[in-house]
Amino acid sequence: MVDQPSFITEARREQIIKATIEVLDEIGFVNISLAKIAKMAKVSTGLISYHFEDKEDVLNNTLVYLLKIQFDFIKERVSKEESAYDRLIAFIDASLAYQGTHRVNNIALIEIIFNARTEDNVPYYKLSTDEEDPLYVYLEEILHYGQETNEFSEFSPKSLSIMIQGAIAESMLMNGEGFNLEAYKNDLVNMVTKMIK
Repeated sequence: MVDQPSFITEARREQIIKATIEVLDEIGFVNISLAKIAKMAKVSTGLISYHFEDKEDVLNNTLVYLLKIQFDFIKERVSKEESAYDRLIAFIDASLAYQGTHRVNNIALIEIIFNARTEDNVPYYKLSTDEEDPLYVYLEEILHYGQETNEFSEFSPKSLSIMIQGAIAESMLMNGEGFNLEAYKNDLVNMVTKMIK
């Protein structure tokens, strides 16, 4: 019975975060407010204030939530593979699948990263941090592993990780019927395969 309040609290926080994602998709970062999040979540602004310090706290927690959901989605699929090559292909496939199936999350992520600012008015995308993006680190580990097992040739895992992630992130900005995500994935896999062999 002790775990019940924390379960309810976490469920309520997630409800508010999911509403924030929807509001970011519908009206963007500039127009977001606690009142609009509350309306979407069908709760009072007071309840939001009970669970979060302020609007910035809601947005920061939403950013962390979005990054975790994406990482978990990809890692679950990659961890099923044995060889470095299969892990790499699974990483690309899962990353692009996430882009294709979580469009609203991607919009919310872009809205926060490119519009949110620190108290010192520094945009989030300009922040330098000692912590590396977990997805980049995870991809680098796969590439290192491939070199250690002699599946992959010599190259800079960091540089190739940035290139692959850049190609994956760019697909996030493409939409419409003219963009074939499956063909894009196949082209990216072919290109990367040539680079690592």
